[in-house]
Amino acid sequence: MSPEQLKSSRESAEERRSAREARLGAREQERALEPNDFPGGVHPPENKHQSTGEPIGSVPLAEQLVVSLSQHAGTMAIPVVKLGDQVLKGQLIAEADGLVSCNVHAPSSGTVVAIEPAPLPHPSGMEVDAITIRTDGEERWCELAPCEDFRKLAPVELLERIRGCGIAGMGGAGFPTSVKLDPHSGTEIDTLIINGTECEPYITADDMLMRERAQEIIAGVEIMAYILDEPERVLIGIEDNKPEAIEAMRSAAEGTRFDIVVFPTKYPSGGEKQLIQILTGREVPNQGLPANVGIVCQNTGTARAVYRAVRFGEPLISRITTVVGEALERNRNIEVPVGTPISHILKHHGAHHGLMQRVIVGGPMMGFTLRDEDTPVTKTTNCLLVPTEKELPPPPPAQACIRCGFCAEVCPASLLPQQLYWYARADDRDKLQAYNLFDCIECGACSYVCPSSIPLVQYYRAAKGDIRIAEEEKEKSDRARERFEFRKLRLEKAEKEKEAKRRARREAAELARQQREQQAGSPEAQAAKEESDVVAAALARVKAKQSSPEQQLARAQRTLTSAEHRVERLQKKLDEAEESQRDQLAAQLKEAERRLQEARRKLAEAQAQATPSAAGDAADVQSGTAAPSGEEPAQKSRAQEAIEKAKAAAAARAEMNPAEKLAAEIEALRARVAKAEARLQKARDEDDKNVDAFATALEKMQMKLEEKMRQQRDQGGER
Repeated sequence: MSPEQLKSSRESAEERRSAREARLGAREQERALEPNDFPGGVHPPENKHQSTGEPIGSVPLAEQLVVSLSQHAGTMAIPVVKLGDQVLKGQLIAEADGLVSCNVHAPSSGTVVAIEPAPLPHPSGMEVDAITIRTDGEERWCELAPCEDFRKLAPVELLERIRGCGIAGMGGAGFPTSVKLDPHSGTEIDTLIINGTECEPYITADDMLMRERAQEIIAGVEIMAYILDEPERVLIGIEDNKPEAIEAMRSAAEGTRFDIVVFPTKYPSGGEKQLIQILTGREVPNQGLPANVGIVCQNTGTARAVYRAVRFGEPLISRITTVVGEALERNRNIEVPVGTPISHILKHHGAHHGLMQRVIVGGPMMGFTLRDEDTPVTKTTNCLLVPTEKELPPPPPAQACIRCGFCAEVCPASLLPQQLYWYARADDRDKLQAYNLFDCIECGACSYVCPSSIPLVQYYRAAKGDIRIAEEEKEKSDRARERFEFRKLRLEKAEKEKEAKRRARREAAELARQQREQQAGSPEAQAAKEESDVVAAALARVKAKQSSPEQQLARAQRTLTSAEHRVERLQKKLDEAEESQRDQLAAQLKEAERRLQEARRKLAEAQAQATPSAAGDAADVQSGTAAPSGEEPAQKSRAQEAIEKAKAAAAARAEMNPAEKLAAEIEALRARVAKAEARLQKARDEDDKNVDAFATALEKMQMKLEEKMRQQRDQGGER
């Protein structure tokens, strides 16, 4: 935005501010800016001077950047690149999967060399999918879409730009900023709060950002206020232990309607609900959101990222991180690309592995110990603390709770940490939720004052994880039950429709029969019946006359061929059938053989009528020793071969032991399953209405096959 445009926007903002003051009144305005207090809280040593002695710096670009696909709250992003792809700095490499998700961009130009699980900065040390980029050192940017005047765009368009640039909250869990700026809560947003508190000891990333880049923060706040339809109040909260940052922010906000609110230092005043209570006196309800009370809260780093995204089109590919600790030769803040391995940062700050006690991501109150130094930096990595054992000694072993009540006194959320501790140990999830476990912000104040050194926060984190897992399992179970009930209702409805159609057909047939009976008693019907009988007799005589011996012979030959084919089909079915079905198929095969013999007899008679000299051949055909269609006398018919094959197979099965019979049944079942799968796929391709029936039949055959295979394994185990 040009200086003229900035001046114009600030003048319009001043006019809105005057109107707002006229509505609120000077007295109410003065009361609104007066800081309040929140219950509890502690005053741990700040240790912030170590990392504020020099400006924000940088480290050399790492050879490889490991960009996690889950560095934000919500669902993991989906990769849009593949191995071997050349990517540019700022290029989209993974897109958001759903509303609560964030796009991921390449922090530098290079080549995609891996898409595989990698460690994630998380208390559990879990691994998630990540894209590894081998950097080329050229830092070539992709094409960006800058915007000189954001007021020429609608708020919806600005939200889309912010979402496209993958902006997530940089002061907490990394909630997508575009979702937070579009709350859909039904409550009018009248207050925008910018969190510049940074109450955690050692961390100075936001402090240095406000000192050096206050103008960009204010520009980002103007964009967010515009998106929120210019809320009545825009408050920037800063603790009084940051005088340089306060001065820089006041200078940058001069001429705007934004209020810089300074309040006493107390941990954890940087918590979202605690800061809202300090600045406005409002309390966010249990398990509620700030939007429920008309407030949106954003971090100073997020405000700057919003400005860079809208003004220059830059995605969120780097962040300011505090690197501090007595085990390092150099303490400072750096702007580091997302995906940089933490080991690379420690190397360029002179980390003494012999002195370091551990590496902590975050501060000493809410941070967690890093299990793998090759873990990459993410959008939410605000501090790397590398203390010596003297600087941050390990906690002593936990002892029994003495019920002192100190934890309840310092809890900023007015919870009962002692009761939550007992219920967490007892795995009483109902009681934990009744005592508002999820209102715990895991600030660590209770653990800090506990004289028994009980790791209370770890118990709360584990209990929250167990409850979330149980709720997810319950949700899956509920969905499965709903699908089953819906399928049951659908089948019942289909069966009712079929029964109604059958009933209608029966009623129509019964009505037609009654009509025929009524008509049969009339003289006209009797005359018609006699006439039809005469016609039928005449047609039968004509047909008998037209049926010459040659036609009868051809018909008999066709009947014989059909009988032979039926014997062959039944023999194949008998070979592939299960033991329980073989008796029925054997009976069908015997009946087919009888019909084959009958067809041979009729063929012999037809041959005798057609050519009296063929009587001898007919006799041979009837006995099965000669071919009926001109074949050599010694050659067996296909039907006779099928009969012999069936007898041989039956004899072979009779000689099999149980294990061999079971193996044969398994092979036959596998063949049937393959045929059923092909039939089901064909039905799906043709959109056959009997797909469900085919699927049910396939499922039953698969269950039978599994049962037989289990029997085979059991027999093998017994041997």
